[in-house]
Amino acid sequence: MVKNDVLRTVFPTYLCSVKRCKIQIMKKTIKKIGKSLLAVTLFASVIGNASETNSLNVKIDIEKTVTIENVKKGNLLSIRNYKGVIIYKELIQSSGTYTNEYDLTKLPNGRYFFEVDKDLEIKTIPFTVNNSSVTFKKGEELTIYKPYVREKKNLVYITQLALDLEPLKISIYENLNDDFYLIHSEKVEGSQTLGKVYQLNKGSYKIVLNSNNKEFTKFINK
Repeated sequence: MVKNDVLRTVFPTYLCSVKRCKIQIMKKTIKKIGKSLLAVTLFASVIGNASETNSLNVKIDIEKTVTIENVKKGNLLSIRNYKGVIIYKELIQSSGTYTNEYDLTKLPNGRYFFEVDKDLEIKTIPFTVNNSSVTFKKGEELTIYKPYVREKKNLVYITQLALDLEPLKISIYENLNDDFYLIHSEKVEGSQTLGKVYQLNKGSYKIVLNSNNKEFTKFINK
């Protein structure tokens, strides 16, 4: 079972610098003077967070009662159509086993999926509705591992488990005069364990992470 004990092992790193650009706002140029943004390639062993070690187990009874095991309080459960549009969502209120009744037979014919958004992963369980008959596609269940951001002193660590070698796009924005401006962007790929660590100057930042056709945002104030 995969763990995400992020950043436990760090191997030799490589440094590169990203120079800041002058940003023109309302015909005035704001010059920000400071140290360069340092990007360090991080080779990390992304082997789990204890809260994510238990896999989800979904049981369906008479196409109405849905039971999902190994959930955690605060996880987000949603039902989406094949276009990704949310048609139902709720926050899970207690850890352990979640049970609720959904009359899925009332949905229009089409393809849908349950999605459980956990701390470090997103689990999708597809199903189809055809003339009031519901069929779950157990063989098409998918687990997407989310990027993980951690701050330690003046460093920001970003890691992700990418079992299918999916790339991770990292975009870092700095807050200058109440507007966020892109100061660094890169795509990390080619490994099942992706990782970067950045040294940021004192300030306010927004980190946008794109992976598996999903976007994740983290705000940092230093």
